[in-house]
Amino acid sequence: MINLSRFRFSLLRNSRGGAPEDTGASRKVKDLPHIRRQSRERRSVSTVARSFLPTADCRLLLLLLLLTAHCSLLTTFASSGSWTQQRTGSLAWLHSVFFVDQNRGWAVGSRGTLLSTNDGGKSWQKSNPTEDAIRDLYFKGDLDGWLVCERNIYDLQSNDEPRAYLMKTSDGGEHWKRVNMRGADFDARLMRAIFTRGGRGWAFGEGGALYTTHDSGASWIKLQAPTRYLLLGGTFIDENSGWLVGAGATILQTSDGGETWHRSQVPDATHVRFNATSFVDARLGWSVGSGGSVYRTMNGGRSWQSQTSGVAVDLLDVKFLDAVEGWAVGNEGTVLHTTDGGRHWMSERSPTPHPLERIFFTDRSHGWAVGFGGTIISYSFGRVEAPKLRR
Repeated sequence: MINLSRFRFSLLRNSRGGAPEDTGASRKVKDLPHIRRQSRERRSVSTVARSFLPTADCRLLLLLLLLTAHCSLLTTFASSGSWTQQRTGSLAWLHSVFFVDQNRGWAVGSRGTLLSTNDGGKSWQKSNPTEDAIRDLYFKGDLDGWLVCERNIYDLQSNDEPRAYLMKTSDGGEHWKRVNMRGADFDARLMRAIFTRGGRGWAFGEGGALYTTHDSGASWIKLQAPTRYLLLGGTFIDENSGWLVGAGATILQTSDGGETWHRSQVPDATHVRFNATSFVDARLGWSVGSGGSVYRTMNGGRSWQSQTSGVAVDLLDVKFLDAVEGWAVGNEGTVLHTTDGGRHWMSERSPTPHPLERIFFTDRSHGWAVGFGGTIISYSFGRVEAPKLRR
């Protein structure tokens, strides 16, 4: 470590042209007039030389600065992440994506489209467990999974035929079985479902429709939500603490599993349609929506502050990996990234112009986003060769 006192002393010596111990010699020179001129000339030359020759501490400091700059350059160029488009062989509008690890994942969408991959999306296999639209999916481990399906209203044969239903698999998606949502209204149009590993789940959608299950979707109980607006997104961090967002600037918060809900007031967002929300703990979360809107809360949703996204298109989903790094996607292939908790959002180069409806990350280095026209884009964070310096 550099001795700062010694370093300041060296600078002082160079700025004065000599060290303090030389002052006695200077006084003696006055008693020797015959060598005064010669000594002054030598001292002048010595002073000039020392002013251009750095001390050992200066050389060490310069070396440390050069090493720091070099390491920063290597860090900038040695690692980078990028989004690339994957081949799916489908033109379906994909509504959701879910991965259990870096390799095993699924994507679902219109006309019963179910895509699966075992190699991180390098190749996708298509199946159709239903002819109806699949709005959402969730997997608990490699084997147990659920699909949230919606029938076209014009395909219903009678008024007592449910519009929404689930499909369940116990073998990793090889076989699916239809499960009617016992307890749900026949005309309920559901957009998403959230499950916990303990079997608790919530499904929500049009007109503030909200249901919960304690047995992994076998039966459902209707909950009273304090809104009639369409609910589009939500998240639960455990079996009690959750948030739902939707049209009409709707942001709802519960701390008792949905028995009671509190609506957040966002005064400057009265016309925002919130599409998705992401929380990293019980206090810190973000919500995104129409017109490039991004809002952050630091008190569990009681109050929200606007952030500047830098875009005007609708943002359809958001995912934060921790308190500082997050991603958001939306219309026109928009992909946004932040590494400072949303204070600054940067537009990433996107390989598609199509709307991106959902985003999913298994870890900091592996992510996927899906959307219109069978679009799946994947994110990977790897090392690239640093540029060679010219000699």
